[in-house]
Amino acid sequence: MSLIDNINKAFDHRIRLGIMSILMVNDYADFKMLKELLGATDGNLASHTKALEKEEYILVEKQFIGRKPNTRYSATKLGKLQFKKHIDALEKLIGK
Repeated sequence: MSLIDNINKAFDHRIRLGIMSILMVNDYADFKMLKELLGATDGNLASHTKALEKEEYILVEKQFIGRKPNTRYSATKLGKLQFKKHIDALEKLIGK
């Protein structure tokens, strides 16, 4: 198995890398927080969170706070494992 095998295409976009990085160090983050931290548009962020959800790397919880909808994201065990493998592979690739 080569180094490249652990590089995960699901994390190949800056926004997805950012989403997972934020969720690795926080128990959860809501849509507004991710949007502000990543400087993403609503549509862009929504499509990337959907892609990560489809891979079962993040969990999406929708709720209402008062009358306002709130969407909260957290990394799954699988997501954390795969992201760690991805980062380890990138570090080996650049010789860190």
